Amino acid sequence: MRRLFEAYQYVMPAVLTPLGAWLWWRHYDGNAALAAIALLVPVTHAYVVPGIGTNVLRVWELDTRLKLGRFRPHHGFVFGSATALLMLPAIGDPTAQPTFADVARSALIAALILGAVNWLYDVAAIRAGILRVYNQPWAAGRGPVAIVNDYALWFFGGFGLIQGAGLKLAEGLLLPAADPLRAVVVGCGLLAATVTLPTLGYILQSYLRHGHHGCRPVVQQTGE
Repeated sequence: MRRLFEAYQYVMPAVLTPLGAWLWWRHYDGNAALAAIALLVPVTHAYVVPGIGTNVLRVWELDTRLKLGRFRPHHGFVFGSATALLMLPAIGDPTAQPTFADVARSALIAALILGAVNWLYDVAAIRAGILRVYNQPWAAGRGPVAIVNDYALWFFGGFGLIQGAGLKLAEGLLLPAADPLRAVVVGCGLLAATVTLPTLGYILQSYLRHGHHGCRPVVQQTGE
């Protein structure tokens, strides 16, 4: 299993990144701004949140041959390339006037797809020894499922919810033709939302469940 993860982290981003760029460009009929937002927000998000979580807060650790501190330098493309492709079936046909139902449907489908797929990935990665998460379930000696359950809803499902809604709303702002400045503002705003809102939700949940913010490694419990 570990060898599979080691190969995946290099082979799949090299294939999925250009494939995702082409499919989103095709989906948006050559609208480069929307295609860029669909691809670059997940990639950038996967550098910011896990980068801080590993090398600043030290709650997560990636055990791979190529890494900077506790973080692999290509992680944004490992997560972002696959995420961009997984978002495609959730978004549906482009529309310059998305309705509330369009936005809600894309958000919920994206949350379900990304939440489920990344939950499975992280459980398998912990079992393979590629990923380590020093949260409260880990400190209590619980297994990979409990460890991932502690954060997956927010960081994966929450990202999908916001990205799915954000892309549909961006269509209303950037179709049929995109203004470059508006595209940058929309993309940066969506990125900021995907970084901050799931994190705040996780912190609140952690206080309610564990009595602490969950943004520092938890000391592992040992028997006497």
